[in-house]
Amino acid sequence: MSHELPPKPVSESLVEMVEMILPNDANPIGTASGGKILHLIDVAAAISAMRHCRRQVVTVSFDEVDFLFPVRVGDLVILKASVNFVGRTSMEVGVKVVSENPKTGERRHTASAYTTFVALDDLRHPTSVPPLELETDEDRRRFEQGRTRRENRVAMRAKHPKQEGSL
Repeated sequence: MSHELPPKPVSESLVEMVEMILPNDANPIGTASGGKILHLIDVAAAISAMRHCRRQVVTVSFDEVDFLFPVRVGDLVILKASVNFVGRTSMEVGVKVVSENPKTGERRHTASAYTTFVALDDLRHPTSVPPLELETDEDRRRFEQGRTRRENRVAMRAKHPKQEGSL
């Protein structure tokens, strides 16, 4: 039996996380490792996706991760995440990463990423997610751009089907 889930506004999925980069997060030149930033992006995005669907979620993909500036040991990392687009069981979450020098307050846009998550039911099977209620022009713009990225991801997967036993 199928039932329609009520739409949820983008504002309900907003996440803002702040972390400090410590020496154990850094590479030999004293900047945050890319893996640490990717981990933080994944966590912020997962929380946003979970807030939207109120279910467990799994990461399906990362695309368009761009590292714009290094983040130094001692800097703060501010991650802002929100659901941009939803399909039947999947959600695209955009994450913006900003670094802040805690002594000067200077902030720099450090990285951006688009992630895709799938919602899971209690048996760990994909399950429906609520549609997005688009409240602002910014919500509508992000939704349309997310739809385009999803279409591109689907087309790319069709060109390169996963083969059994491949990574």
